[in-house]
Amino acid sequence: MSVFRPSACALITGGASGVGYAVAQLCLKHSMRVTIADFSQSNLDHAKATLKGDVTCLQADVGDRAAWKMLLEKVGEVDFLMLNAGVTGKGSWGDEEYFDKILHTNLNGVINGLNAYVPSFQARSSSSSSPPSAIVITGSKQGITNPPGNPAYNASKAAVKALAEHLSYDLRDTNIGVHLLVPGWTFTGLSGNVPGASTASKPSGAWSATQVADYMYTKMSDGKFYILCPDNEVDEAMDKKRMLWSVGDAVNERPPLTRWRDEFKDEAEAWMAKQDV
Repeated sequence: MSVFRPSACALITGGASGVGYAVAQLCLKHSMRVTIADFSQSNLDHAKATLKGDVTCLQADVGDRAAWKMLLEKVGEVDFLMLNAGVTGKGSWGDEEYFDKILHTNLNGVINGLNAYVPSFQARSSSSSSPPSAIVITGSKQGITNPPGNPAYNASKAAVKALAEHLSYDLRDTNIGVHLLVPGWTFTGLSGNVPGASTASKPSGAWSATQVADYMYTKMSDGKFYILCPDNEVDEAMDKKRMLWSVGDAVNERPPLTRWRDEFKDEAEAWMAKQDV
């Protein structure tokens, strides 16, 4: 039995656009009951008007603990929890608002969601008759390879990865699937694809949100924790090479972020060109 089954209850944060919206569509195709929590009321209005099936749309700031108290009261227990809400932005050292905004949603939104719902998942999993359930947390390749230019976003996604890994270990002997979804380049609201208003066309190198949702479904069916999505420019092998090189900075006592340092670029490119993964 799969968590994607008729009448199972799903709660998706950041579900009114992008990947969250595509996963909501996926759930509805399986006749699930879906609740979307999103900060943007306009996106929620669009989702309510366009999604077909048993859908509830709730406005919530997931970085606020009080919002999760409200969600628990209104939604109750769920079988599928997807902590997907995320924001980005530009800023640097000394810009407190930049760090606060991104960490508030991307990190606190995950911590609050897990603290609100994991205990109920655990309580139900103790019953031998409990059907399978799942928790999906949306990470980012930037939280793994840490490219320069957006320290708050990278830090938030690195922390999310650590939380998801720890959760997977803690729930290893249950029927609760834990998965870290790591999209590649995806045409979402973060890249200009605003629901109901965007006139931008999908870049040829990007995946659609639906492709990400379908890939997630396949990997979840295979029981995979790490769901590392390729895109139309970067394949799975290249992603793995980049990750291995990044880990090698610590293992080989190089400076951090050598893939972007001029004195190491040629060495990194040559290493990845001959590396088999």
